[in-house]
Order: sequence, then C-alpha cells, then structure tokens
Amino acid sequence: MKRNAVRVIAAAFGLLLVFVLAAAAPVAAPGWQPVWVSAMQRPGDSFAPNWSGVGFGNQTVRQVIRVGDAGSILRLRLSNRFGTQPLRVTGATIARSAGGAAVRSDSLRQLTIGSTFAFRIEPGEDAVTDPIRLPVRALEQLTVTFYFADATGPATYHAQAQNTSYLAWDDHRSDASGNAFTVNSSSWYYLAAVESEVALPRRSSVALFGDSFTEGVGSTYDAHRNYPDKLAEYFVAQGFPRPVLNLGIGGNCLTADSQWLGESGLSRFRRDVLDQPGIGTVVILEGINDIWLNGANMALGAPIQGVSAEQLIAGFRTLIAQARAAGLRVIGATILPASGSGFGGGDRARYAERESVRRAVNAWILGSGEYDAVVDSATALADPANPDRLALAFDSGDHLHPNDAGYAALAAAVATVLN
Repeated sequence: MKRNAVRVIAAAFGLLLVFVLAAAAPVAAPGWQPVWVSAMQRPGDSFAPNWSGVGFGNQTVRQVIRVGDAGSILRLRLSNRFGTQPLRVTGATIARSAGGAAVRSDSLRQLTIGSTFAFRIEPGEDAVTDPIRLPVRALEQLTVTFYFADATGPATYHAQAQNTSYLAWDDHRSDASGNAFTVNSSSWYYLAAVESEVALPRRSSVALFGDSFTEGVGSTYDAHRNYPDKLAEYFVAQGFPRPVLNLGIGGNCLTADSQWLGESGLSRFRRDVLDQPGIGTVVILEGINDIWLNGANMALGAPIQGVSAEQLIAGFRTLIAQARAAGLRVIGATILPASGSGFGGGDRARYAERESVRRAVNAWILGSGEYDAVVDSATALADPANPDRLALAFDSGDHLHPNDAGYAALAAAVATVLN
C-alpha cells in the first residue's frame, strides 16, 4: 500500500513539474492569439518581381502559410493598410494544404466578414474575418485564397515571403486542384495574420522583429528553414508549442523608412509587435542595414550613408522602453558579421569604419544590461578564426545571409536564452 502511495505521489509530482515548466514562459490570457503573422509593406518594387504594383482584377491569389501553434477556431486579419482605394474581396477560402497550390477539399472553408462572402476593406484599414471552425496542428500548412472580380489597385503585401504564392485568372477560390494556378510569386498579399481563439491561458507568443536575418533570406524556399520556423519546431519538439511570429522585413532599417524596405523599425514596432494580442516576449535583431545602407532613398539611387552607433543605440532604447511599457520581455540579439559581402563595395576604409560601428553596437547590446536578456548571435554564427565573417558552414554564399544550418544555429542560440 505504501509503495503504491509513493508511486501516486511521484506521478503527481512529475505532472506538476510538467505544468511548472510549461508555465515558465509568459502566459497569454483567453481571447485571440496570432499563430502566424506577416509584416505588411507598401506596394512597389522590391528585390524580386511581385504583383503589388499592379494589383489584381478577375484573378485568384492562393497563398500557403504554416502556423506555429494548434487551434480549433480561427480568424484571419486582412490588410488594405497601404491601399489607395477600397479593397473589394469577391470571395475567400481557407483550407489545409495538399502541397503546392492544391488543397484538401474536405477542409475547405468559405471566409466571411459580417456574415457576407463578398466584403470591402477601406484604404488604410485592416479587417478581421468571422471565426470559422478548422482544427489545425502546430506546424501545419494552410492555404488562403482570395478572388478579386474587380481591379484592386496597388496591393498591400509582404515582399519576400520565402514561400511560393500562386495566381490564376477567373474564380478558382474553391478549386481543390492547383492546376489553374500557372503563375508564381514569392510574396504574400493582403494577409497580415491568422489568429486562434484561446479559451484557456496558454504560453504567450514570441515576436521575432528585424530584417532579412529574421525574414529568412538565404534559407531554402518553401522549406520553412528560417530561424523563426526552426524556433517553432524546437518548441514543438520540447512538447510545449507556442506561436513564433516572424516580423522580419528584408533590407529593413531601424531608423529610416524606405519605399523598398518597409517602414523603419521605429515606425512599425507598435503596429507589428505591441498591437498584436498574446505576445509575451520580443527578440530584436536589426541594425545591419542602418550601418551599411540607411536605405531611406535606396530605390531612388541616392548616395548611401550609414548611421552612427549612437543613433542605433538610441533607436534600440526607444524599442526597449516601448516593449517594457507594454509588459513584454525584450531580448536583444547582436548584429551578424558581413565581411566579404557586397557591403563596403571594396572600399577598405569605409568597411573598417562601418565595421567599427557594428562592433560598438554589439558591445553595447552585450554589456549595457538594458535588455532583459541578450543573444550573441554574431558569435554563434561567426568564423571563430575570423569573427567579422560568417562561418563557412553557416554561409548561404553571399557572405551576409545564413544558410539553413546557420538559421538552425541562430534558432538554437535564441532558444537557449528563451529557456
């Protein structure tokens, strides 16, 4: 009898320990919590061809995303934030992906706003769809399809999705086959978030905020091997899934707005991070483009002039103060090395001056104590024998962006700090 009682107590203690470990992360209150997001940008030119400048008319756009956590009741946040005219959506669907542009027909759901299949989103506004029941697992791929009968005008979008989107002419929103979708894009259009209803408290989301290192440039397309996706996989493998939100924009600067590279980190931090429900922690990895590009006029061909360490540090302090005021844990990550990349343009003197800025900012991130915690991502991915270069095993080939292995290493470094 005593032995059985000991076993019961031990089992109860083990269960309690699991609950304690699961609760170690900040907890999201009941309500809505994003399980996937995208940072929205102005329409226009970018590093790759896209459809945002011309928009759509009598066309169907199909987009594939992967959620970071499970849910049963979902809603979508759609954005006409940078539109110049009302966006008329003739119809929209969501379904489980069947690979490529195909979907599983048994999971197809029609999306509505105000219980109507056709709806309108005013310029400068976001809109939320009515809730639908579609149970999904953590890391499951979903497909969202929009049909636009009328001309949309330029489209609010995310330029570098690292995933393929698909285009067809006429109305194919309910097609299970992807055969009609004959044109591809590497961007997402109008799709800002997928949110799950939270009935009971659960682990809060982690927002990863930054530039192309967060977005995942250099990783394998359509393979979900950027560092946010690898971090989400880590949480699932540990048995405690939590949403990991990729809020990176390729080329983005902390201090300068850009037509190509998105609103500055200072301009978009409140909307992209603080206004999202259910976030408990934000990881900030940004600044390399401020050091080398300061790309406010990049698309116009203006002379490039990077910012000072003092300007970057002042910007980071602003984000830290805003995050703390919102009750978030804020983690800083050091800026990755760039020797051998296109930055510097072969000008050794300029390279040395700009590299000194990166080192000064990284020293502040590591030593100031102003963040709640720090990730030394630069050291984690650098060549130990030449710390101003990426390690060969982590280099995508441009000597700037990590490859799949590099992003996995970055995710591991962040996971260690989050734990």
